[in-house]
Amino acid sequence: MTLRLADIVQSLAGAVHAELLGDPDVLIERLSTLEAAGPHDLSFLSHPKYLAKLARSAAACVVVAPASREAAISRGACIVVDDPYHCFALITQIWKRQHFPETAPHIHPSAYIDPAATLAPGVSVGAFACIAAGAVIGAGVHIAAHCVIGERVVIGADSRLSARVTVADGCRMGERCIVHPGAVIGADGFGFAPHDGQWVKIEQLGAVQIGNDVEIGANTCIDRGALQDTVLEDGVKLDNLVQIGHNVRVGQHTAMAGCAGVAGSASIGAHCTVGGGAIVLGHLRLADHVHISAASVVTRSILKPGHYTGLFPIDDNTAWEKNAATLKQLHALRERLKQAEKSILHSAHIQEKS
Repeated sequence: MTLRLADIVQSLAGAVHAELLGDPDVLIERLSTLEAAGPHDLSFLSHPKYLAKLARSAAACVVVAPASREAAISRGACIVVDDPYHCFALITQIWKRQHFPETAPHIHPSAYIDPAATLAPGVSVGAFACIAAGAVIGAGVHIAAHCVIGERVVIGADSRLSARVTVADGCRMGERCIVHPGAVIGADGFGFAPHDGQWVKIEQLGAVQIGNDVEIGANTCIDRGALQDTVLEDGVKLDNLVQIGHNVRVGQHTAMAGCAGVAGSASIGAHCTVGGGAIVLGHLRLADHVHISAASVVTRSILKPGHYTGLFPIDDNTAWEKNAATLKQLHALRERLKQAEKSILHSAHIQEKS
C-alpha cells in the first residue's frame, strides 16, 4: 500500500504548516530512518548534526526544518516544517490509520459482561475478557482478549486496552488512553504495619485515577492508594515495567522510561522526565520540569526545575558530571599522592641526617 506525498501533506493540514518541495505525486511505500530508507521511503532529519546522513540517504522524501531546506532540496523532495520530529510522529499516525484500519466493533461470544455493566455504543470486547458489575465503558473503547475490568471501573471514550490488562475495582480512566499488554492498574499498594515481628496488612482502600491521553506500557503496575487515590494526570506517558506505588501523584505530561520506580506517596510535577531504571523514594516531591537521568536514585525532594543525575547523592547534573570526571581519576590521584608522600618523607629523612 502506498500514499502520495501530496495526500500526506494534506492530512497534516490543521496540525502543522508543511511545505512540500518536489513532485507531489511521488508514491511512498513505507516510513524509514535516513540510513535504511530506499527510493520509495519517507524519512526525517531531526537535528542538523545528521546532515551527512541526509546527503547519503536514498529516501524519496525527507521531513526537515527550515535550516536544512537547501541541503534537502539538493538531494530530492522534502517537506519543510518547524519541528520535523513532531511532524514525523503525526505522519506515523496517518500511516497507521491508512494501513491498519480499525475493525468494526465486536463483542466476542466468549467474553463475560455482567448485566449490571454499562457499555456505550461502539465498544469492542475480545475473547475471554471479563467486565464486572457497575463498570461503565465509554463509546469506542477497545478491550482486548483476556482483559479483566473490575466492579465500578470507569473507562473513558476511545481508550484502548491491549490483551491481559487488569483494571481493578473502582479505578477510573479517562478518554483516549492506551494501555499495553499485561499492565495492572489498581493492585494493592505495598502497605504493612510491623507488629511483634510480623507484618500486618493495611487494606488499600483508595483507587487509581487516570486522566485523558495517558499511555501505560506493557507489564507496568500502578498501585491503588491506601486511603486516597493514586493519580496520573492528563498526558502522562509510562514505558514498560514501570512501578507506581500507592498514593503517588504524577503531574500532567510527565514521562517515565522503562523500569523506573516511584515509591509510595511521592509527588512528581508536570512536564518531568524520569530516565530508565531511575528510582524516586517515597514521600518526596519533584517540582515541575524536573528531569532525572537514567539509573539515578532520588533521595531528597527536588524543588527547583533542572536536570539531575547521580546515586550518592543526587545533584545538579552539571555539578555531578564534574564530580564524576574527578572520580574517574581517583586511582591516579591516589598514586600521585602516595608518590608525593614518599618524596616528602625522603626529603625529611635527608634533612634529619644533615
